[in-house]
Amino acid sequence: MIRAQIPAQIPALLPPASGRSRGFTLLEIMIALSLTAMLLTMLTAGMYGVIRDWDNNAQGLEETLDEAVAILQLERALQGAFPHSYRDADTLARHVFFAGESTALSWVSTVSPQRDAGLTAWRLYDEPGAGIYLQLAPALSDNPQQRLEVAEPRLLLTDYTLEFNYLFEDLEFARRWRDSWDGAELMALPMAVHIKLRPTRGSGLTEELDVVAPIRTVEHRNLTPNTGMLQ
Repeated sequence: MIRAQIPAQIPALLPPASGRSRGFTLLEIMIALSLTAMLLTMLTAGMYGVIRDWDNNAQGLEETLDEAVAILQLERALQGAFPHSYRDADTLARHVFFAGESTALSWVSTVSPQRDAGLTAWRLYDEPGAGIYLQLAPALSDNPQQRLEVAEPRLLLTDYTLEFNYLFEDLEFARRWRDSWDGAELMALPMAVHIKLRPTRGSGLTEELDVVAPIRTVEHRNLTPNTGMLQ
């Protein structure tokens, strides 16, 4: 009869269980929570910093785009200047509506910001200490000056002043600039308009802007320019 031999001692496969299992102490938990809170604070501060910088950059870009769009719109409106003629109610004489001064300009253009049909009268002027304002009114078939004067002014550009100059060709075919242009007397439009935009003091801006807009139509089809005024 074969008997199986059983070893006297069987090695333990599991470590002996201690009488007490060791956990985290209160001090360790407090240190872990403090480190976690510190990391979350650092991440939150960094995230808010990135968002703030993004907002500042976006705001600056938006302001720059607004200025660029406004300047581009002015250039297009000047290029589309139209020799709008009207009849004087007193003298029955016809005049071309284009009143150009050194700090203000009123004209009629085929360009409309609202893309309205028909011609639009524009008035651009400088308000010292406030900025550059724009007024718009329908041109219709008469003198639009009164409608422009009562039109609501819109602040177009802040922190800038403007100065106008008008290009013409004299009797010797030399091109020169002048600081005023009266379409009612000259019976014509200038060849081009130069706008000098200068930053105001305290605005933080240093760069001057120049807009030179050549006018596609320089005289009315049915009216001859008064060349005697251009000497």
